[in-house]
Amino acid sequence: MKIEKSSSSRYILGLCLLLLLVSGCATRPAARCDEGTTIFQARKPVSEFVKKDVIHPIDAYDPWECFNREMYKFNYYFDRYLFLPIVGVYEWILPNYVQDRLSGIFNNIEELSNLTNNLLQLKGKGTAITTGRIIVNTTVGLAGMYDPAKKWGMPEYDEDFGQTLGYYGVGPGPYLVLPVLGPSSLRDTTGLAVDATVRYLFWDWLWDDGPFENVSGGNESKIRWSLATIETIDARHRIDFRYYQSGSPFEYDFVRKIYLEKRKIDVAK
Repeated sequence: MKIEKSSSSRYILGLCLLLLLVSGCATRPAARCDEGTTIFQARKPVSEFVKKDVIHPIDAYDPWECFNREMYKFNYYFDRYLFLPIVGVYEWILPNYVQDRLSGIFNNIEELSNLTNNLLQLKGKGTAITTGRIIVNTTVGLAGMYDPAKKWGMPEYDEDFGQTLGYYGVGPGPYLVLPVLGPSSLRDTTGLAVDATVRYLFWDWLWDDGPFENVSGGNESKIRWSLATIETIDARHRIDFRYYQSGSPFEYDFVRKIYLEKRKIDVAK
């Protein structure tokens, strides 16, 4: 049964266009990031406040820094004036218990990415435990609303395709701030697109040939858009981070450093 493209596929297309734009900008002479005023940000990176012969530990490979800082600022406005108000309404309408059950369902779906990438990295233990988690939480845990697998000694083995690429020696490449999603890198953005594609194919199977084939009443597209919207809101609901709440004018630099270091740890584990 043919249906409309999901929000994931639309987002992937947008990311591809964005990367082409950024790549084109990268071939031009470097622009000064300290031209003009940026909201609540330092006008120069931390490294410019120390001696020139000192390599500051907070620096990173960020050739698209001017673009990234502007995107970081865009994300702040989007988050504050659109995303967070919607999340606030979501939290106000739904009881905490219902929010937790929905988070569990979406987290259970994310296990598909964990399973795929544990398998691609030939991690036998992670593959076996993730398979067990999916079976237990989908059945006993009622589609993931509960997590009995964790209580039974089966912890999450989080993996994504960005980590898989890193496992096989692909470096992170340039740092990149994505619209809405925030900190990433060229490698992790590629991984995000692959994981989203796998997820999209899973939803296709679920509605076209899987258990939901005959229960949607011809409203597959509306149901999928609704689920994608709820999942997006739930994802932001589970993240405590708020832009420009650190009290530091170097928040961009610190967030970049924390993200890149975390990804090093994720790949190395």
